Amino acid sequence: MYYDGKEYLDAFMSSFERIGRNNEEKKGLVLPNMADMLTLKEEIINLFFPGLSGGEYPDELLSAIHFHYNNVVKLLADSVLLSYAYEDKGKSDSDVLEKKTKESMDKLLYALPMIRKQLKLDANAALDGDPAAKSLHEVILSYPSLRALSIHRVSHFLYVQKVPLVPRMLNELVHQETGIDIHPGAEIGKSFFIDHGTGTVIGETTIIGDNVKLYQGVTLGAHSFPKNACGEIIKGAKRHPTIEDGVTIYANATILGDVRIGRNSIIGSSAWINENIPPDSIVYNKRAEVRIRPIVKDCQH
Repeated sequence: MYYDGKEYLDAFMSSFERIGRNNEEKKGLVLPNMADMLTLKEEIINLFFPGLSGGEYPDELLSAIHFHYNNVVKLLADSVLLSYAYEDKGKSDSDVLEKKTKESMDKLLYALPMIRKQLKLDANAALDGDPAAKSLHEVILSYPSLRALSIHRVSHFLYVQKVPLVPRMLNELVHQETGIDIHPGAEIGKSFFIDHGTGTVIGETTIIGDNVKLYQGVTLGAHSFPKNACGEIIKGAKRHPTIEDGVTIYANATILGDVRIGRNSIIGSSAWINENIPPDSIVYNKRAEVRIRPIVKDCQH
């Protein structure tokens, strides 16, 4: 059977008409390539932990570092340039956008040693915080928390530099892989660990201190978005929690809004919190009644 569906093509094409936009503004502009971003994600992780991410290298470690460094620089610079061009909408000359890209890249590359030191602390936090972890090599090879943080710490730096598109694209790729959803705007301190990780959500204006540990399914989210007098969402306001140093948050806890969880507090599983918690507190739900009865089997035939 031959079927081309051409009679429906015009109707489908009409769905691409952008109301209130000038299509000519975006003519000739190209978005960052998601396939390149996927490669970039892996190259970033390999750069921070060469030889410990499952790859085989024919040469010495120095050659491997150079190889991944060059790949990260090329892929990221190309993607950042495209994102700036898309945001600019053709208003600036190419040399202006290239200069802007170089400035962002210079700042990131200068910060890479600091970011790697942060990730080494994150790896040690996983080793110290999980009795099942046998070695740093195991953490680096297999823990989703460290993979998510390897990308987030780069994405957050780019986000602070106001690089469009790229930070969110990178974080979404690692979200798809690990189940850990961290907005690139979230500020995360030293020695951070998410045990298991699946279903964890950390919103854009979240601030997390040092030595914080989360378990799977934790949500650090926002209430309904605040709106101005015209009914438009107010963007940029602090709307997510602040988690102070030394806090532990157990599985499926939900913390909403611009609230503060005091240092060294423990938040129990499935707790629902929308108010400030003082330091050195334990928050838990009242234990539900558990009923046990025997299974009655009918053996008659």
